[in-house]
Amino acid sequence: MNIKPIRTEKDYEKALKRLEKIFDSSSKSKEGDEAEILSLLIDNYEKQHFPIAAPDPIEAIKIRMEEMNIKQKDPVGVIGGKSRVSEVLNKKKRLTVDMIRELEKMLHLSASILVTDYQLTK
Repeated sequence: MNIKPIRTEKDYEKALKRLEKIFDSSSKSKEGDEAEILSLLIDNYEKQHFPIAAPDPIEAIKIRMEEMNIKQKDPVGVIGGKSRVSEVLNKKKRLTVDMIRELEKMLHLSASILVTDYQLTK
């Protein structure tokens, strides 16, 4: 096992190829230990070099609704009437504090995600 930090794209590609070879190794073997360490190093490199931006609040709501199999009509009463739900989900109107509180409960989303600023569409 020859583990070293991943500093370059070449190191990253080499680590990915090695991990692919040993990925299914037993967790109680040398290769299993190596795979675990390589996974951590690869994850760290990817977080630094290929960050994934968090979705805006409305996209986060839509993603969670899809995950929970919630239809657009279901938040009626939580966000407001049918037209208000449509306006919010289509970024025509902003979320209010009351909406954020209710969506936090309904969708189990952190309010810190929901209070993030986002662009309205025209």
